[in-house]
Amino acid sequence: MTEKITFVASYSGGKDGSLALYRAVKKGHKPISLLITYNESALRSWFHGVPAAVLYNVSELMNIPLELVKTGEGNNYAKDFENALAHMKKRGAHACLFGDIDIQEHRNWCDARCTNAGLTSMFPLWNGNRRELVYEVIDSGIKAVITIVDTSKMSENFLGMTLTRELVEEIAVGGADICGENGEYHTLVYDSPLFREPLQFTLGGIVRSSNISILPVSLA
Repeated sequence: MTEKITFVASYSGGKDGSLALYRAVKKGHKPISLLITYNESALRSWFHGVPAAVLYNVSELMNIPLELVKTGEGNNYAKDFENALAHMKKRGAHACLFGDIDIQEHRNWCDARCTNAGLTSMFPLWNGNRRELVYEVIDSGIKAVITIVDTSKMSENFLGMTLTRELVEEIAVGGADICGENGEYHTLVYDSPLFREPLQFTLGGIVRSSNISILPVSLA
């Protein structure tokens, strides 16, 4: 019998982290918290730019507690993350789960944070085929809407669209990575088999900064 692990999930709100979390839960592992890095000056999560109210609602819909890691850039980011992991260890976590797929530099960073905090790192998606993984997201019932696009790599016309097999193939045909693993696009998961019911949200008008186009997310 496979050992059941109590873990904390490094969670961005996007499709890959959601699939990693879903896989772990299906195997019987127990999540005790979602760990989300939060840019306090911007009042948004780092990288995916989701406001706290939306994050807490997602947490409630999955019945998994949320821990915001309020942090800045640079060295403080890594240290603040490690401190949060150490806190989770005291609360009973044995591991931290990540949704990374195959970028070794990202894995090295995550492994180092966990080692310093005395936790094991878990990578349920590691070395998976990118097309197969994004298909698994879609086929498993995880609903993910595109909220951020790097317009140097793909059109902002994809903003606001929910991932389907047809849509991700269109993204790939345009030359972007089908999984968005190189930052081509980011998503917000608004429903999944782990949700009690779908997230009720609205998308604002496009905000552009250099080559990044964003649809702000808020609760409906």
